[in-house]
Amino acid sequence: MSGAGSPTLDIDGTGLDVVIVAGSWHDEISDGLIAGATRTLEASGASFSLVRVPGSFELPVVAKAALEAGADAVVALGVIIRGGTPHFEYVSSAATDGLTRVALDTGKPVGFGVLTLDDEQQGLDRAGLPGSKEDKGREAAEAALATARVLKTLRG
Repeated sequence: MSGAGSPTLDIDGTGLDVVIVAGSWHDEISDGLIAGATRTLEASGASFSLVRVPGSFELPVVAKAALEAGADAVVALGVIIRGGTPHFEYVSSAATDGLTRVALDTGKPVGFGVLTLDDEQQGLDRAGLPGSKEDKGREAAEAALATARVLKTLRG
């Protein structure tokens, strides 16, 4: 969503309960993503909490549990860096497909902030840290809030 052509979203979180579900790998990048999402949710007026999971593979099951427990939206944050084995493809696919399924099965938004990277520098450039070019944690939170608003409007 960043860069030229990115949308202006309704990020009014008043009355919304959001759970940030974040993986624990690659602390500096993960912490930057969490900080960006947290800043956005605080500014929006949403109530929110943070749940840490071991890694990106675990994001879907915990996101689903949070939404089934009553959260209006989830912001899923993770960092997957390509290595020398097919592990990257399996984890990336499982996290992406799983989070998509969670959103469809629950009918609630999942802001997708899972970074799939070739190297650590790409993550540092996208983590919303001082000197970063992008803030994917902020973008994922904005997407979750805006989608929650659209769904509330459609459902009356």
